[in-house]
Amino acid sequence: MVNKNRYTDQELGEFDKLLNEKLSKAQTELDYYLAQIQDLADADATKLKGLDDATGAIESERLQNMASRQVKLIKHLNNAKLRVKNKVYGVCRESGDLISKARLKAVPHATLSIKAKQKKR
Repeated sequence: MVNKNRYTDQELGEFDKLLNEKLSKAQTELDYYLAQIQDLADADATKLKGLDDATGAIESERLQNMASRQVKLIKHLNNAKLRVKNKVYGVCRESGDLISKARLKAVPHATLSIKAKQKKR
């Protein structure tokens, strides 16, 4: 059996489709969080300042953290799409071996195989 050093164009196309789906979902979630942040900011401007300030600040911080995570995810997914385009998607950056399809389906922006990830811990 020949050891593959990259996924076929057909496999890359399937991964690209998966990445597009994940990217669309991540963008939708980011848009939702940003709208919630804006709604909260608008509501704070019309409220009397008082005990609700702490609750609003906590909620705003929580939404900011969630939005920040979505921005990072979108960046990782876009980088993964570039790797698909350059036909290096799914290649472990540590070992050069192919990352398993199961791992890429679970974490489509992964750049390390399970084995390499465990070594890093």
